[in-house]
Amino acid sequence: MNRAARGDEAESRRAVAPEKLRERIFQRALNILAARPRSEAQLRERLLAKPWADAKLVDECVAKLKELGYVNDATFAESYANYRLTARPVGRQRLARELAAKRVARQTIDRALDGAYEETSEETLIDRAIAKRLRLYGRPTDRQSAKRLFDHLMRLGFGYDLIVRKLRELQADVSEE
Repeated sequence: MNRAARGDEAESRRAVAPEKLRERIFQRALNILAARPRSEAQLRERLLAKPWADAKLVDECVAKLKELGYVNDATFAESYANYRLTARPVGRQRLARELAAKRVARQTIDRALDGAYEETSEETLIDRAIAKRLRLYGRPTDRQSAKRLFDHLMRLGFGYDLIVRKLRELQADVSEE
């Protein structure tokens, strides 16, 4: 028997009844979600990554998980945004990029960020980020250190106008002393 024939024979032995396959996909989805929450698109992508996964059965599985409340992009985006804001001060732009990378819809992202930044304003977060940076590196003494602080705040995802305003306030505080 040649290699191709053995491969076909092994493949036919692996052919699974649709009910078994449906159960297998559902169990895999539960295992994926047990490890950590995921967006609907991420879950669908992970399930379809297996060669034995059938797109129609994956759609059925995701629909059932949505019905049971295990998959909900709005809840996922809200909890992710709230978690990120409590863990470390980040700006709206960065958080939006992270959620988009997790393949959450833009409208859902906007609603989640509105809710998250309603509780803790971006201004409060940037103040926390600046205070931490000043504790670690001290006040900017020259143009280069001010640029490093500016770049750090941009990487954290704060808006340009907010950063410039805060840095001007910081410079005004230094000049008053």
